[in-house]
Amino acid sequence: MNYNILAYLLYLATMIFIIGYVGRLFHRNGRIFILSLFKGEAAQADHLNNILLVAYYLFNIGYAFLKLRYWTHVTGLEVLIASLGTNIGVLILILAVTHYFNMTLVWFLSKKQHFILNK
Repeated sequence: MNYNILAYLLYLATMIFIIGYVGRLFHRNGRIFILSLFKGEAAQADHLNNILLVAYYLFNIGYAFLKLRYWTHVTGLEVLIASLGTNIGVLILILAVTHYFNMTLVWFLSKKQHFILNK
């Protein structure tokens, strides 16, 4: 049995599910923060939120597919589980770092806007 094909299918199915779920969650809950930056301008906030969602999908799904190129050869079930765990863990770590980077950026932008308004 070719374990690489099985590893690719399991990895891609899991990653597309996780990326899609987290993307929808960020899109829905992040709207509030973006709306506060645009002072209630819903149309502009929604446009930026949609652009951020598309960029999120492109970056993370692209990385998930790129990761397949550098996958180690899977020779058995033990290597399959270890390889899936490592690759899925790395992508989830990247998702977390990306999220915290975006939240830090939103925080800095809100502080900058607050500083300019109080000047």
